[in-house]
Amino acid sequence: MRHGKTIRLVSEAPAGSAPVKGRGTAWAIEHRYSSQVSESFDDGWGTAEQEATEEHLPPATQIIEERVKSVLSSNESPDIGFDLSVNPYRGCEHGCVYCFARPTHSYLNMSPGLDFETKIIAKVNAAEKLREALASKSYEPLMLNIGAATDAYQPIERKLRITRSVIEVLSECEHPFSMVTKSSGIERDLDLVAPMAQKRLVAIYVSITSLDPELARILEPRAAAPHRRLKTIEALAKAGVPVGVSVSPIIPFINEPELEKILEAAADAGATSAFSIVLRLPWEVNPIFQQWLDQHFPERAARVMARVREMRGGKDYDAKFGARLKGEGVWAQLLHQRYSKATARLGLNRTRVELDLTRFKRPRPPSKNGQGELF
Repeated sequence: MRHGKTIRLVSEAPAGSAPVKGRGTAWAIEHRYSSQVSESFDDGWGTAEQEATEEHLPPATQIIEERVKSVLSSNESPDIGFDLSVNPYRGCEHGCVYCFARPTHSYLNMSPGLDFETKIIAKVNAAEKLREALASKSYEPLMLNIGAATDAYQPIERKLRITRSVIEVLSECEHPFSMVTKSSGIERDLDLVAPMAQKRLVAIYVSITSLDPELARILEPRAAAPHRRLKTIEALAKAGVPVGVSVSPIIPFINEPELEKILEAAADAGATSAFSIVLRLPWEVNPIFQQWLDQHFPERAARVMARVREMRGGKDYDAKFGARLKGEGVWAQLLHQRYSKATARLGLNRTRVELDLTRFKRPRPPSKNGQGELF
């Protein structure tokens, strides 16, 4: 008890519950593979009223270490510009409410809501498995992205250094990679990234969704602040690393009015390229995002979703390749025109970064006792 209130850890929250500081959502929404669905109800003893007055402690982050069998994932989506990906982590503490990767936690029998940002799977042997894959005689170098699903530089990376160990393997093999991140953590690894950039082996994009710190705090609560991300762009550019900005996702009437300002701020910081994707609401992301809208922008919620549906053929989401990233219809076309005019005016995307696949050197496979072979 504290100040006459009951304190309990939040494990589940109904759709109308209050937001929790430092988390994108407090809703432990059931996933589509759940065999049981639970909901709050009044049992006649005042339980519902009691829950409404209880003080909820923000849930702690749990790191679950996992030794995986493989770490390279193939991309079969024709509208994504890489062939392979390495995700050092599953789940993401940044807590971005709109994250398209939230539904992947369903495969772990965890909630795409609260669990996605509080139960983080760390692939502690990622570098070892990457080395094995690259050492295979059948492997041919392909365009590889680090952290395609969840940010490779989320908070626990400062301690576990899994992402750094993956980059160390790529650096040794001179294998190119790209990355999109919301974190300033990549600055720690400039000693690896900058020399690779000189050999055309790296392209980095920093994701900036808003320049408004108040909006960023509720939209992506544990990611770096907007001004800090601009400093990261500046640091990468000064180190000679090709750096771009991702203004994604574009959310109508929320961060959409900032599109040109974000592009301009990124260009001023040293970005030379850009891309932008409209809001995607697959599976459980849809109700999670709509709950967030009702909590933080109730006066705009209906208008936002009406515009989203206008770009999705009347639906909340359309997974069709090509259209899923850009949307369709008049409003999507107007967005594209604004983006194109701004990038042209700012000199973004004038030159394309071509990563060099020809420098790849196959690593020696580890021997059975765990040591590299000498001959």
